[in-house]
Amino acid sequence: MSTPDRAITEPRRAHLERQTRETRISVDVAIDGTGQSDIRTGIGFVDHLWDAFARHGVFDVTVRADGDLPIDSHHTAEDVAIVLGRAFDRALGDRRGIVRIAHAYAPLDEALALAVVDISGRGHAEVEASLADSRLGTLDSDMVQHMLESFAVEARITLHASVVTGRNAHHRAEALFKAFARALDGATRVDPRLGDAIPSTKGALG
Repeated sequence: MSTPDRAITEPRRAHLERQTRETRISVDVAIDGTGQSDIRTGIGFVDHLWDAFARHGVFDVTVRADGDLPIDSHHTAEDVAIVLGRAFDRALGDRRGIVRIAHAYAPLDEALALAVVDISGRGHAEVEASLADSRLGTLDSDMVQHMLESFAVEARITLHASVVTGRNAHHRAEALFKAFARALDGATRVDPRLGDAIPSTKGALG
C-alpha cells in the first residue's frame, strides 16, 4: 500500500521518503553542497549517473533505494528520479533570487551532450539520448531518458537535453547527466543582483 511523501525542508536542503509496493526510497539533497554523494540503489549504472550528477552539479546527494529488482530495473530507477526531483523542488523553496535559466555542454571522450534548464515551476522535458545498446550494466538503456524526464517533471523545471555526438552508449549517457548537472547548478545559483526578487514577470515561479 502506498504511503504519502514525508518531507523535512531546511534552506536549500531537503529530506524526502517515499514507499510503495514496488520501492522504498530515502533521499537527502543539498543544493549548496560540495559534490559529495552516497548513492545505493542496487543498480550500478544508476548509482554511477547520479554520482556524476552530484559531483558535476556540486550538489550533496544521498540516496537509499530498495526496489523490486528481481522484476527489472524500471521501478527503482524511475522512483529514485521521482523522489530526487521532488526533493530538489522542496529544497528550492520559492526560488527567490536564482539565476533560473542556464545551459551547459559536457564532453566525455568522443561524446558531447547539451542541456538547457529553466527553473520555471512547470515540469516539462524534451530529452534525446539515442542509446544504441539495450542495456548499460543491469539498467535498461531507455531509462536514462526516462530518469531525466521524471526528475524534471517532479522538480518542476523545464529541461531540454540531447546527445550531440558520440558512439559509446556509456559515454553518451554519462555526458548527458554531466551536462544536466552543470546546467542545473548554473540555474540554481543565487544572483546577488536580484536580491529577494523572483525572476519572473508573473512574480511567482509555478
